[in-house]
Amino acid sequence: MQRRGFLLASLGLAACAPTRHALDGGFTGIHIERGHALRERLRAGTLPAPDVIRRTQVVIAGGGVAGLAAARALRLAGVEDFQLLELEDAPGGNSRAGSVRGVACPLGAHYLPVPGEQASEVQDLLEELGLRQRVAGRWQYGGDDGRHLCHSPQERLYFQGHWQEGLLPVQGVGEATLAQYRRFAARVAALSRAAPFTMPVLKSWVPDRPAAPVHQALDAIDFDAWLAREGLDDAHLRWYLDYCCRDDYGAGTARVSAWAGIHYFASRHGFHAPGEAPGSEEREAVLTWPEGNGWLARRLAAPLAGRLRTGTSVLRIAETRHGVEVDAFDHANGRVVRWQAARCIVALPAFIAARVVQPAPAFVHEAARRLQWAPWLVANLHIGAPLADREGAAPAWDNVLYADPTPGGLGYVDAGHQRLDPGALLAGPTVLTYYQALGDVPQARQALAERPWTHWRDAILAALAVPHPDVAGRATRMEITRYGHAMAIPVPGTLGFLSQIGLQRLPDKRWQLSNGERVPLLPTPGTQRLLFAHADWSGYSVFEEAFTRGHAAGLAAAG
Repeated sequence: MQRRGFLLASLGLAACAPTRHALDGGFTGIHIERGHALRERLRAGTLPAPDVIRRTQVVIAGGGVAGLAAARALRLAGVEDFQLLELEDAPGGNSRAGSVRGVACPLGAHYLPVPGEQASEVQDLLEELGLRQRVAGRWQYGGDDGRHLCHSPQERLYFQGHWQEGLLPVQGVGEATLAQYRRFAARVAALSRAAPFTMPVLKSWVPDRPAAPVHQALDAIDFDAWLAREGLDDAHLRWYLDYCCRDDYGAGTARVSAWAGIHYFASRHGFHAPGEAPGSEEREAVLTWPEGNGWLARRLAAPLAGRLRTGTSVLRIAETRHGVEVDAFDHANGRVVRWQAARCIVALPAFIAARVVQPAPAFVHEAARRLQWAPWLVANLHIGAPLADREGAAPAWDNVLYADPTPGGLGYVDAGHQRLDPGALLAGPTVLTYYQALGDVPQARQALAERPWTHWRDAILAALAVPHPDVAGRATRMEITRYGHAMAIPVPGTLGFLSQIGLQRLPDKRWQLSNGERVPLLPTPGTQRLLFAHADWSGYSVFEEAFTRGHAAGLAAAG
């Protein structure tokens, strides 16, 4: 990335030696000590005996999107006797929400693209929530008035000293750059025709059939190597593709597979070079809320009164002769509860599942050994009044800095962008949610655990000061959420490995009844009594993957 002009050069120095600010705030959102305490107990093998034994039909271990989707699927199948156990004080995983000074904001994922036809389970959820309905014979998203669709303007990029619409650098670039944009668009379209890229990815896994040769070849190399082989070396194109990979996968083009890099576009909206698709936008419509995907998580959790147990660490999961035992530590009262159930849905990251399932199946240990995870940082910055802005495109929902000097910086979204009151939008306080994907940063996980929150605060304020010179004076508080293992990274080989596991574990009964029709069962890794449901089993973490896997596991657990 190039630094242009005095402001960008001075910002590079600020990143190395951050300016000190008096802004209040701190870490919030994640109880890192709970996870670390569990890890040390498991390493030492000192698990306490249960204080009480209780029974239920199904236990769901993990209350992220996959666990919440599994609970919904059980309820839809008529199973009401289940318990969902979640480590944090609120469910939702990477889709939880918070607030700063009374303004709702995301603690992680902040949008959901309008799902394609392959994501039928997500479409059904949106229909249930009133976000998808038939109008004049066509599907319409966003509710009756469309308020849940992202308002315009959606995206802008701070590039060469001013804001431009969209995130692909276009203003002031040369014909050689535009030609490479067109070449990449053509390659994405050709690869899409050669072998469909589906979202969720498991919809492309067919029993007794390996992955398409095109997908296998792309999965074998990293995205950087593929781009070099294709002669796609333009700095602006490479910056944009690196940004996209960090946005969805937590790591850039040098680390993710070429399959993942192409999948980002081919499974959703394609890639549109400037001037080639009149009337099309860089991205399709997305659903978003001030609190991000926490809006969805809260609605999934709302019907679970009496069955959702937060602040609970899963210590041990074991298959027995007649069912499953799940030992869980309740942080509120210090007691260990042993749950006895017919089945357990393990909606936990693979590396945690490998520790708490005793003994864990070989394929779980292999997944924990082969998968890699990206740390993330999410900073919510409360702004008391609108910020000064550089020239160019108007303030948008998603605001990205081309030369962002913070490690893994992805820019910020504005929680106030979805307000319907124009006066509040222009004058009221808001929260800017700033993201850093740290999968490419050496020792990032250790830095998140050890460095004070002010280290991150000062670097973020310095970065934002370039497009917004008065940010330090307008900011009233910053709260930072740390994710040590936010998402699996689809490195080369991930697709082939996980697809083999999924298909090998496909139940013998390949079909189920849904609304009177036969539909194929989805490949859910599992054993006789354990069903593994987490986005890790797709190799990367987005809402569609986690929800579909949880839904499939819930239906399987319901029998």
